Amino acid sequence: MAAELREATVAEASAEELPDENTVSKAAVYLNTQLPKTRTIAQALVRDEAGGVMLCELSYKRFWDLPGGVVDPHESPAHAVVRELDEELGVKATLTGLRVVSWLPPWRGWDDAMLYVFEATLDRSSDDFTLQRKEIAGIHHVAPGDLDDHVAAYTAKVIRQAVAAADAGRFGVYLENGEAPDWA
Repeated sequence: MAAELREATVAEASAEELPDENTVSKAAVYLNTQLPKTRTIAQALVRDEAGGVMLCELSYKRFWDLPGGVVDPHESPAHAVVRELDEELGVKATLTGLRVVSWLPPWRGWDDAMLYVFEATLDRSSDDFTLQRKEIAGIHHVAPGDLDDHVAAYTAKVIRQAVAAADAGRFGVYLENGEAPDWA
């Protein structure tokens, strides 16, 4: 791999004109096809007045989850979570901060992923949402102490970390599989 990348880079560096910003370099094409790609997920932490966490009851899996979803190619995580809330819940969201980023290890055939959890406020209450029924069966507000009854274990860890970060006024907390790494 190193020799092929070096060859592509040297060829570009010796060219008389450098490509403009719309030209894809040979080195970029090579790297984009050879380097690993990590799935990116963006979700929203939305809490009610009592501190309950808004969860989506999903139509396609057993466990409930935070609203949000997979980030599309060339889309930022922040844009993705706002888009997902609009598409799946019919609600406009305002992001108020990135609470946690968690690396998720491979799980049940899925490759590893990066999860971004943004705190958000919504333009109306969940009573007025228009749910995308092919994905969302219902909306529930759950006290942090009751998360284990509704969400997967790693999701509960991530949500608790996001709630703790929000309560402490911390932003951008880094996690690995929902937990602070040993070196942190």
